[in-house]
Parts: sequence; C-alpha cells; structure tokens
Amino acid sequence: MKKHSLMKSKNEQVIFSELKTMRNQLFIKREDQIHPLVSGNKYRKLKYNLQDANRQQKKTLLTFGGAFSNHILATAVAGKLQNFKTIGVIRGEELGADLSRTLASNSTLRVAYEHGMRFEFVSREKYRNKKNSSFLKKLQEKYEDFYLIPEGGTNELAVKGCEEILTKEDNQFDYICLCVGTGGTLAGIINSSKSHQKVLGFPALKGDFLAKEIQRYLKGKDNWGLINDYHFGGYAKYNDELIHFINRFKNETKIPLDPIYTGKMMFGIVDMIVNNKFNTGSKILMIHTGGLQGIDGFNQRLLKKNHHPLNLCK
Repeated sequence: MKKHSLMKSKNEQVIFSELKTMRNQLFIKREDQIHPLVSGNKYRKLKYNLQDANRQQKKTLLTFGGAFSNHILATAVAGKLQNFKTIGVIRGEELGADLSRTLASNSTLRVAYEHGMRFEFVSREKYRNKKNSSFLKKLQEKYEDFYLIPEGGTNELAVKGCEEILTKEDNQFDYICLCVGTGGTLAGIINSSKSHQKVLGFPALKGDFLAKEIQRYLKGKDNWGLINDYHFGGYAKYNDELIHFINRFKNETKIPLDPIYTGKMMFGIVDMIVNNKFNTGSKILMIHTGGLQGIDGFNQRLLKKNHHPLNLCK
C-alpha cells in the first residue's frame, strides 16, 4: 500500500481508575492508528494478499462480509489505493433492493462504495455457501478473473502479515491480549511471540470452533489460550454495562474502543486484572486492532433504542 502514508503503531500505558491500586502494568499497541480506514489487523491481513494479487496480475479483488464489516471497507479502500477493482459479496439480499437507501443509512457500505467497491447482495442462505465451489464458480462466471480474499481476510498470507505486529520492543511483556474474529491475527501473534509470553485471545463470537481454525496456522507453539467469558452473548451483542464501560474508558484514557471487538476485550482484561487472573507484577500488552469505522452505524442502533450513544470521537 504505497500510495498513502502509514503511521507506525506505538505502545501507550493505560491509566484507568479501576487499575490504580493494581500491581500489573497494562499497555495498548495502537494498531488502530496505522491508517484511518485500513487500520490495525486489516492492513496487516491485506498487505501480502495485495502483493500476491499484483504478482498474479489480477485486476479485481473479491471478498465477503456483513453490512458493517471492517474487512469489506478496508478491502475497498486498500484496493482503490492500489488500482484494483473491488467486489463485496454482502450478506443480506434485502440490502440490495434499494441501494441508495442502504448507502444513506449504512456508513460502512457507503464509504466502501465511494472507494469504488461494487456489491453482490445475497441471501443469508446463499452466503453460507461462500466456500462452496459451485457458488464460487457462478461468481467467476459473472465477475471473471478475480483474486479471492476470504471473509475476514484470514489465510496464510494474512497470518504472515499479522506476524509483523509484534516487535523487539514487545519482548518485555508477559501477556499479549487481542480480540478474535476469524483467528488469523491471533495465529500471527502466537507465531511471533516469545516462549516466556502467554497469548490470550478474546473471541467476539460464542462457541469453541475457533481453536481448530487457529491451530491450522500455528508453527508448533502452545503458549496461548482463548478467554470465552466476555462475548456479551455473541457477535454484536451488548448491554448497558459494556456501553458505560467503553464511554468511561474513552473519557479517562482518550482511547476509543469499538463495541464488537476491542471494547469487550478491554472489559475482560480489566475484569481479569481486578480479580487477580494475571500473575502479580506482570506486564500486559493489548493489541488495538481498529474497527472504529463501525461506530457511526452502531450509534444509530443505540439511538433507535433510546440508548445513550458511544462517546467515540477519535
């Protein structure tokens, strides 16, 4: 991604009221500041995929996602920066019935569209067949010779990119914590972690299926685990306690979190520190993987339910 200026992520110590009496030190790696729209793990996942698409002389990128997908937006922006056409296969055929109305009410799809992405809206039933060869063949017949990037961006090249998140500076930490969607970022972090470190993933989804997916990309390390206690009921689920926590954290630290991934993880980390789940005196690093672009859409949902919106000014 040569046509824009990338910022280097930095570590910041977290000073938060609930942690003032604790003997652990918490830091956050600001991967969300790499780029305003292709931030965090999305930049890392796309980096080598786009290089491979260029190597294969592909002109079009095709990928999958929901209506508020960080990955969809990041692919659209990154694709435009490198002169690719982009196609987003979007879950929910009803969204395509009135595209102008959908774009007016959905900032994620609107910004992706403004960056040149065109959409293929499919039913939820068809979307479940996104890995099916016959479904992919129909897409190839319609859109011809595209470079396929999986939902969420996770594949071997994505994991390779995520292995670059940790630096020598991060060897000092005892724990590395990050949220988990498809598991590619976690696999990259595990692969590049040191033997004295424990890597903890905080899934945003319910279920135990992630461990098998993550294991596919690992290089023999077992210094990791999944913390399944802080998904708040499942993907995109939330309650007033979570919203209040995210707002208070932003007010005190000036660091914005999203309610799907990083907000839930930070809630979990703070809860675990307060309840002495980490070794006393340990240094903990949280990876901020971005996801802030979906805030506007989430606030629209909150306001419709007469809930107080998230204080997420960046």
